[in-house]
Amino acid sequence: MIGGAKLMKNILPVHRGKQIELTINGLGSSGEGVGRYQDFTIFARGALPKEVVKVEIETVKKNYAQGKMVAILKGSKERKDAICPVYDKCGGCQLQHLDYGAQIKAKTLQVKETLTRIGHLKDINVLPTLKAAEPFYYRNKMQFPVSARKGRVEIGCYAAASHDVVDVEHCYIQKTINNDIVAVVRKWMKEYKIAPYDEDRGSGLVRHVMGRVGAKTGEVMVVLVTTTYDIPHIKELISDLRKTIPNLKSVIQNINKRHTNVILGTKERVLFGKAAINDKIGDLSFKISAQSFFQVNTEQAEVLYNKAIEFASLTGKETVFDIYCGTGTISLFLAKQAKAVYGIEIVPSAILDARKNAEYNKRANVTFMLGDAAQKLPELLHMGVKPEVVVIDPPRAGCEERVLKAIAGVKPKRIVYVSCNPSTLARDLALLEKEGYKTSKVQPVDMFPQTYHVETVVLMSRVDK
Repeated sequence: MIGGAKLMKNILPVHRGKQIELTINGLGSSGEGVGRYQDFTIFARGALPKEVVKVEIETVKKNYAQGKMVAILKGSKERKDAICPVYDKCGGCQLQHLDYGAQIKAKTLQVKETLTRIGHLKDINVLPTLKAAEPFYYRNKMQFPVSARKGRVEIGCYAAASHDVVDVEHCYIQKTINNDIVAVVRKWMKEYKIAPYDEDRGSGLVRHVMGRVGAKTGEVMVVLVTTTYDIPHIKELISDLRKTIPNLKSVIQNINKRHTNVILGTKERVLFGKAAINDKIGDLSFKISAQSFFQVNTEQAEVLYNKAIEFASLTGKETVFDIYCGTGTISLFLAKQAKAVYGIEIVPSAILDARKNAEYNKRANVTFMLGDAAQKLPELLHMGVKPEVVVIDPPRAGCEERVLKAIAGVKPKRIVYVSCNPSTLARDLALLEKEGYKTSKVQPVDMFPQTYHVETVVLMSRVDK
């Protein structure tokens, strides 16, 4: 009898292919609707809060199931028609069917709930998400894979959770010029029978098309990622690009022969113009090469950095450490109002770019250091360099615990944490609170409209003991 009871307990209420009626209570961390069916969590792709939908189960796990919405039984007032014709196939956007004002509210709630659920932080002052002035046509960088289907050239985005290329004629979150670049390359490949890359076989010539647009300067770069050095009819492509793309400053060939998911290879050559284009964030100027990191939403990056400076409360007398400084964009913003800034980064190419950016902008009070922050912080302290403020801007995986402990060890008055992942942010804030810091303010910033992604700026203050 006991064995039978245990067996009944392990029987799940859904199975693959089953259709159920589901009331949606919220949005998941990837923008899908979330509801409960017989006290079992169901994630429904395409569903919105307050909707009643019919869901077909696709994947069943021990504690949850995932499915696709097949019918809306009761719709949300905040639902809207997606303007992109391939929206339901492409993995680039997840929330285009949700009114933009509602997207903003959902992102604020996502940050608040994640800090509570994962970080166990209470009474946190989460401010309303700062919306983008332009929720479409904001991406200054486009990198579309190239493939072939039934002899037809396809250039676009990968379908969600796959490497199947969805052909995109017009992407509504890209700068318009990036769409124009794709159109020229597509026409050239068809006209001259240029072979697209076949990922399974490792054959073909063109792997990816990249466009980079200076949002403030209007300068344009085109990058063609190929499997071989020689490109037939390349002069014709450059001619077509120059005729079609205003302010084209650079055409680069990047050679990637490896059978890998990594987009760019290590070798490249300039086919036309210069090796880099220029752009500005605020009053700072940056040279952007094919491989440079640069925020893809220039306008919202300025909003993000200004908020970080506001939280840092600089008077011109402070020493600031910028951990995970990358190519130095935040460091250079901080340098305008700080006595001295020390940027620390473990990636050699990023530090080289950061030093070039400092020289380019004539920021003499910034020092960029290559190395592990957990080691560099005690070294700086031993040299007599003590920060009043530490800024952290880690990758999606967040900070290593030893780095957080090293930051707490130099005892700054304030910590400003810039995050692109609410889950790892919550984990790291909880650890810093154990190390003597209190979360004061949390400001989400919508850097990526129409997607579930959200950036967050957090102010932490040292608690006097």
